[in-house]
Amino acid sequence: MKKFKEDLQGVTKEFKTLTKKTKQLADKLAKTAVAELERAQAAIKLKPPAQHVADALKALTKQTGKLIKAVEKFEKDKAAKKAKAKAKPTRKAAAKKAPAKKSAALTATDQVVNIIKRSKKGVDVPTLVKKTGFEDKKIRNIVFKASKAGEIKRAARGIYVAA
Repeated sequence: MKKFKEDLQGVTKEFKTLTKKTKQLADKLAKTAVAELERAQAAIKLKPPAQHVADALKALTKQTGKLIKAVEKFEKDKAAKKAKAKAKPTRKAAAKKAPAKKSAALTATDQVVNIIKRSKKGVDVPTLVKKTGFEDKKIRNIVFKASKAGEIKRAARGIYVAA
C-alpha cells in the first residue's frame, strides 16, 4: 500500500509538471497564432470566407485561454481542499463522532438487503426487480453475495429472508 501511495504521488507530480508545460505551450501557441493571424490580415485583405475563418480562429484562441484558466482554478481549488484536509487538527479518542449514516447514498446491495430485511415472509427475485428497478442478473448477483456474506438466507426455493 505504501508503494502504491508513493507511485500515486509520483504520478501526481508528473501530472502537475505536464499541466504546467501544457499551459506554457498553449500560451505560446495562442500568442504565436494570434500574432501570425494579425500579420497575415495586415498583409492582405481577406475575402469574406477567409475573414470568417480568421474570426473563428480568434474565438477558439480565446476559448482555449478560458479553458486553461478554468483548469488552473480547478487545480488550485483541489490543492486548497487537500491542504485544508491535512490542516485539520486531530481530536482525542474521547471526542470522536459517530459515523454519519448515508441514507441517500445506499449501495445497490444495501437497497436489496434492506428490502429483504423489511419483509416478514420473505421476498423473491421478481419482487426485488420491481421494487428496485435493477436488472434480474444484478439482483441475483447481489442475493448470492449477500447470502454468502451471511446477511440474508434462503427460506425456500427463490424466497429470501433476513439472516
